[in-house]
Amino acid sequence: MKKPFRISNSFPYTNEKKTISKFTISRRKALQHIAAGAAAIAVSPLALKACTAENSSNNTMRNTITLALVGGAHIHAPNFVDRMANADHVITKYVWDPSSETASARQNVTGGEIVDDPSVIFNDPEVDGIVICSQTNLHTELAIPAAEAGKHMFIEKPVGMNGSEAAQIADAVNNAGVIFQTGYFMRSSGVNQKIRSLIQDGTLGDITRLRLSNVHSGAIGGWFDDEWRWMADLDQAGVGAFGDLGSHAFDLLLWFMEGDAPKACTGYIDKVLERYPGCDEYGEGMVTFESGAVAVVAGGWVDHANPNQIEVSGTNGHLRVTNGELFLQIPDLDTDATQPDEDLPENWSHPLELFFDAVAGAQDLPLITADETAAVNRVVTEIYNAHEKRSWVQLS
Repeated sequence: MKKPFRISNSFPYTNEKKTISKFTISRRKALQHIAAGAAAIAVSPLALKACTAENSSNNTMRNTITLALVGGAHIHAPNFVDRMANADHVITKYVWDPSSETASARQNVTGGEIVDDPSVIFNDPEVDGIVICSQTNLHTELAIPAAEAGKHMFIEKPVGMNGSEAAQIADAVNNAGVIFQTGYFMRSSGVNQKIRSLIQDGTLGDITRLRLSNVHSGAIGGWFDDEWRWMADLDQAGVGAFGDLGSHAFDLLLWFMEGDAPKACTGYIDKVLERYPGCDEYGEGMVTFESGAVAVVAGGWVDHANPNQIEVSGTNGHLRVTNGELFLQIPDLDTDATQPDEDLPENWSHPLELFFDAVAGAQDLPLITADETAAVNRVVTEIYNAHEKRSWVQLS
């Protein structure tokens, strides 16, 4: 019988490992197993096309921008520093991380000077912007002074340890008027853009139900055993599996339903393997909207497959995303629900590359605002609270 999962304010770091099974699944192999199922909801950051800046109405982009990496501990940091190093118009002047080993590893890719104090970066007028990939519990102490110093910023998600911290960062960003971006890359998928347009333009009619799932087998495969161990320590990460992957789906959900405010939420969050003591491994959240629509979101690290990522029902039609393909059943449009829709917009650039272009002066790019990110953080936080209270939490 499983032990009931409780949210605690303190989760001590531990290197203790629990034997999960006879075999340990590698991250590479696990990704191969779930790649097809995750394709649409989690379009790979490596696969997104860099096309948006070219379509921007702005013709005065600067040839080069000067950035700094502020923290490099996140699991996506290796990919991000590759993007910084490979972007022709990006110069990385500084690298900072509280771990000298991490700073050195990232600097080996980006170049630039390793500094011991991030204030050196914030006080340098040559630095246009920063990329924050630190542990989440460092975000407020990095992002707020950076905003006050006028630095544009990309912050890897989640932006805050909770909704309150994310709101503080959003206030600092808005007051400073700096460019903001975060790593919710699923918006860039042409499939997800199409879903949003079908909801927003009324093609599906009144939306009644939505289901979104974003899961992988990270806890089964031990992805967070070593270098990324902090991501399963809630004192540093703020959330466990449900918040880590679920937040991507909640960003999509609130973006799909823009203009229809979330009204209340609840959820159930638990663990089964207990590989990372004190850290949740899966969960489901439910959100109702002012219109009466209801959404269910899954997030977790204990799934071997994720074939059905999105389902939306409306009074005029239905859609689903299965194995990365969009299927439509809209009677008024005489769609064939047995065949995937191929009339899709082009993928946007990866969010980090959109940030590069925005700092360089490109206009009208589909950036994610600090307020949008704070709204996602708040919903995730309140679902954890609802689970703890075993009740509903009002959002509006």
